[in-house]
Amino acid sequence: MKVFKFGGASVNSIERIQFLPQILHQYKNDRLLIIISAMGKTTNALEKVTECFYGGNKEEALLLFDAIKQQHLTTAKYLLVTQFNACIEKLADFFTEVEWLLHDKPVRAYDYYYDQVVCIGELLSTVIVSHYLNEVQIQNKWIDVRDILRTDDNFRDASVDWAYTQKKVTEVFGNWGQGNSNTPSICITQGFIGSTDENESTTLGREGSDFTAAIFANLLDAESQTIWKDVEGVMSADPKLFEEAVFIGALSFEEVIEMAYYGAQVIHPKTIKPLQNKGIPLHV
Repeated sequence: MKVFKFGGASVNSIERIQFLPQILHQYKNDRLLIIISAMGKTTNALEKVTECFYGGNKEEALLLFDAIKQQHLTTAKYLLVTQFNACIEKLADFFTEVEWLLHDKPVRAYDYYYDQVVCIGELLSTVIVSHYLNEVQIQNKWIDVRDILRTDDNFRDASVDWAYTQKKVTEVFGNWGQGNSNTPSICITQGFIGSTDENESTTLGREGSDFTAAIFANLLDAESQTIWKDVEGVMSADPKLFEEAVFIGALSFEEVIEMAYYGAQVIHPKTIKPLQNKGIPLHV
């Protein structure tokens, strides 16, 4: 079993989503757990929604959220035919989840509302991608990661309850790939988010989708984890700033940790430890 993670840049346009089947067809004999981030700049847009709501500007918050809604509905419209109605029905549930909150008044801390609103980005993107893959005959199962990944209530930087999450992973994926399993060979879920024992949404910190993938890779004893990005791989420097930046073919876990410590952004620092603990290779 392999764990794949597609970042926001990998799903930030109709064309990039349509490219995903070309990648996945290369792995048609593998079981894949695919973690997907919010599309493009959706997280930033949802942060602005939260700021307006918490600042008492409900109407502006609703207008900003409606723009996000329309963007995702338009993406679904151009991608889907047979799966369109089912996708829209699922998206509507998540739209309602946020709008219901935005019509209220804030009575809790900002970080709580941040997580309840911002988590929707990953849920929307995965719903659209899952339905699109089903549309092109790449059968997959969509999973709400909040039903599996348990955290504490330290909103915006939640810590994982590893024991409970392992229990849920075993329940959901225990028979995956065996003859008595109805689960397709591809499962799609969200990065960056989890939930408390009160079913309140939480986030794992910015860029936490890589960490989510590493959590699942560790708990599933995955063969490998692959982070798909819009660059060739790990580079010696930011290629947008330094033309002489070169591709680095291989690194030890310790070298990656050191690079992350000194500011390299291609891999989230928290991602490495769960993989290192079980010797799971990370491909970028």
